[in-house]
Amino acid sequence: MMMLYRSYKEIDTLQWNELVQKSDTATWFQTPEAYALFASLPDEFKPFVYGVSENGQLSGIIVGYITQEKNRLKQFFTRRVIIIGGPLLDTEISSEALSVLLQIVRSELSKQAIYIETRNFNDYSRWKDIFRAQGFSYQPHLNFHIHTANIEEMERNIGKNRKRDIKTTIRDGVVPVMQPTMEQVGEFYSILRNLYKTKVKTPLLSWNFFEHLYKTSDGHFFLTEYRGRIIGGTVCVCLENKAVYEWFVCGEDGLYEHIFPSSYATYLGIRYAAENDYPIFDMMGAGKPDEAYGVRDFKARFGGEQVEHGRFLCVCQSLLYNIGKIGVKLLKKK
Repeated sequence: MMMLYRSYKEIDTLQWNELVQKSDTATWFQTPEAYALFASLPDEFKPFVYGVSENGQLSGIIVGYITQEKNRLKQFFTRRVIIIGGPLLDTEISSEALSVLLQIVRSELSKQAIYIETRNFNDYSRWKDIFRAQGFSYQPHLNFHIHTANIEEMERNIGKNRKRDIKTTIRDGVVPVMQPTMEQVGEFYSILRNLYKTKVKTPLLSWNFFEHLYKTSDGHFFLTEYRGRIIGGTVCVCLENKAVYEWFVCGEDGLYEHIFPSSYATYLGIRYAAENDYPIFDMMGAGKPDEAYGVRDFKARFGGEQVEHGRFLCVCQSLLYNIGKIGVKLLKKK
């Protein structure tokens, strides 16, 4: 017997957590805690969760959110559904159950968004045909997984130049701030906001999001301090026994000679994973394999395994989708 769930209240949280523990597609972003974070910030996200059970046992969950830019004109071209990490699936989920789960996502969300995208952090190749049959095309996309179960091996794998950057950064007086104050997180956010404005050129979540994440037990802020001021940091979330996920990273790189705050901040996150029994440090994306992407070079030098788990894309409104793609390209050229 198959049952479909359309809201958080309908889903058995105990079974949800059990599925998180046993699924090989589990990420923090598909947990009850992630849904709660998204739901607590209605100005940033319009969250949803759908589930399916077979014979009384939960076998699939999809957590995501609808988001768009704040500008009224841009809203029309940027309405999108994002499913970070990819669906949470039981290894034995039936083709029928997964098909029904994807069908409900499409039917209930396609009129609210231009496209639906799952950003996969794990291997979904066994289900690729089912996604395709439900209107989701596969898009190649790279990522790096740093294996942190063995600290000595993890350290050996870091590239020579990256090791040098970390060494000189420590030598010249940069110190880690592993439990920052709210004021220090605010300094970090100012650096991150400037990075997004001048280089990334895509919308950044508001200060309210970072403030809220800081107040929960889920957010981990690893910052770098030099001469009494914050010069960089990374924001991570963690899934016990699974992985640490680097959600945001930035630093005032190039401002001081021989000091590399972004590299050191990422290293602090990697060390945290290794020292706290997380087997993977997930860098959450490294661009498309056929396109130049400077951040990929930054991430590659930490010695992680390059993986290609891709994304699944369902375009709901083709015309608006194509206009939006052109708009993004023009914005990044400015």
